[in-house]
Amino acid sequence: MWGDLSIALVCSAISLDCLSKLHHCYLIDLKLYILSADKIDSHVLSSIIDFTIRIDCGGSSNFTNEFNQTWIADQFYTGGIKVQLPDQQKFKFSQEKTLRSFPITGGKKNCYEVGVPNGVYYVRMFFVYDNYDNETHAPSFDVSIEGTVVFSWGSEAWTEDNIKFGAYSDVFTPIEDSVATICFYSIGTDSPLVGALELVQVDPNCYNKVLHENILLVNYGRFTGGSSSFGAGMSKETDITGRAWDTDLDFTQSAANRVVLTTDQGIKNANRAPNYFPMYLYQRAHTLSYEDTLEFLLPIDPKLDYMLWFHFAEIDPKISASRQRVFDIVVSGKIVFHNVDIYKEVGNYAVYDLQFTARNLTNATLSVKLVPHTGAPLISGLENYALLPKEVPTDPIDVKAMRAIKRSLLIPERMGWNGDPCAPQNWDAWEGVTCNHGESKEILILTHLVLSNQGLQGSIDSEITGLKHLLSLNLSNNLIKGGIPEGLGKGLLRVVDLSFNQLSGPIPRSLSSSNLRTVLLNGNRLSGEVSEALYSIGVTGGYVNLSDNDALCGVPSLPACSLLWEGSHMSIGSKVAIAFGVIAGVALTLVAAYIIIKRKNSEDYKFGLPHKLASSGRGTRYNRQKSRPKYEGDSSPYVRNIFNRLGGRDHSI
Repeated sequence: MWGDLSIALVCSAISLDCLSKLHHCYLIDLKLYILSADKIDSHVLSSIIDFTIRIDCGGSSNFTNEFNQTWIADQFYTGGIKVQLPDQQKFKFSQEKTLRSFPITGGKKNCYEVGVPNGVYYVRMFFVYDNYDNETHAPSFDVSIEGTVVFSWGSEAWTEDNIKFGAYSDVFTPIEDSVATICFYSIGTDSPLVGALELVQVDPNCYNKVLHENILLVNYGRFTGGSSSFGAGMSKETDITGRAWDTDLDFTQSAANRVVLTTDQGIKNANRAPNYFPMYLYQRAHTLSYEDTLEFLLPIDPKLDYMLWFHFAEIDPKISASRQRVFDIVVSGKIVFHNVDIYKEVGNYAVYDLQFTARNLTNATLSVKLVPHTGAPLISGLENYALLPKEVPTDPIDVKAMRAIKRSLLIPERMGWNGDPCAPQNWDAWEGVTCNHGESKEILILTHLVLSNQGLQGSIDSEITGLKHLLSLNLSNNLIKGGIPEGLGKGLLRVVDLSFNQLSGPIPRSLSSSNLRTVLLNGNRLSGEVSEALYSIGVTGGYVNLSDNDALCGVPSLPACSLLWEGSHMSIGSKVAIAFGVIAGVALTLVAAYIIIKRKNSEDYKFGLPHKLASSGRGTRYNRQKSRPKYEGDSSPYVRNIFNRLGGRDHSI
């Protein structure tokens, strides 16, 4: 039974990988955890699969570490350079010895974009400076995941230990577009950096399903009551969700009388869905040598709310009945759990977890106390997560269009067109892009795109027509080739400036939209008939410039379009017939002229008009020629009215 199940689950996992938006096949660590029937609920079998990928940022080769974790060489980045840290001997793990740096010359915003199955992920990163550039200045930068800023590395974060030895930061986040996007944004002109990146898919119902509510969980402290750190990539005692657990020594105020209890006995209900808290966590506990308050001080950002998870298991063999160890849990001076009695609730050697959300905080330190009633308090572990609201993202249709435009226009790396075009909102949007809130305020939309004088040499992708909220478009003074996509000009667009490029082909009918007030197409290689509707923009208060193009025709100030022009609506047969007719007419004219000349020379007959008729003819001809400039000019109200009455038909004289 279990053998068949394992095959089915592996196949399902591989299909998820195939569905992810990867352009090539990459080495990943795709694990299948098969637990015995007495350790897992039957209804959560699907949660046992996790999709895991670990990237050695700056690394050049794949490797498997002592904990059987697979790490892949650096990839999925949008820019930056590889860096070998100068003093590698002091780093314990291979992934900590290199990093990727993002110099400002490659743009202020750079990202890792990793194709993954949709779901909830544990994301962990390693950061270290170690004066790799001999500048003695640790860089300031922000880090975002899925468009939400999760970490800020500045002078406060770069402690002396963090600079020399580095630090890990982690977050739980939903990923809904099959691409995990982790971006780094330079503060000032500093160069962001990252040493390692891990993504581990976890049960989507973990942590009370809070991640279903557009919330990210940012780790502000996760520790064990044991004597040493443990967890994924840190020790042989692992955590299948990827979590690492620090010791509580940096947080406790009770180190002097600290006592650590340990056991090898199994703990009931450990490793259970949806959180899979590891058994090793509950086999260690922090208590005191006598009855006293056990206090922890947790650094926080008081602007946020925090989810606290308390982990207990009564592993002291001296406790054999209820009411032998009873205590209160006090958070920020308020009792949040009264008369906690682990043995009374679950007995000994069994998991007991409590969860509390702290809101409306005012201090930068969160105080957590275990205040005894009977016996010394005890705790196996504590987690503290900031409840970080997910930032408003850009309209997915706009994102799709902008990524296509990035490819087709060959946007240079220096412009930093990476990640979300508009989010996070406290970062600059992509260079040349202006964003605003949509009507619902729950999405960002692109309203202006200005890329003039950027030396762009690509073409305009048809996906640009997907920018339905765009008000103005300026791609002038570049080297853009190809045609203008049909559909450009529809929607809300009011200004289009494509002047001074190398665009060719006809002007699409969509650029005659009634919303458009300015259309600048001058200085290109456009050809074909100009519609009356486009021309009318210029005679109804707008501005149109079509000068300096190859072969535009059909409106005043431009030549009339030939009937044989390829853009006319005549059939091929009609065009052929007209061509033969013209040739025949020319031939007959030449024959007639030859006959007249022969007769004149023979003086058999002389032909002449009466004097008055000839004079009248000359005068009429002169008057027609004299009035033609008034008819053909484009500044006369009379001409504009005539043009409108003609309805765009060929009206050449």
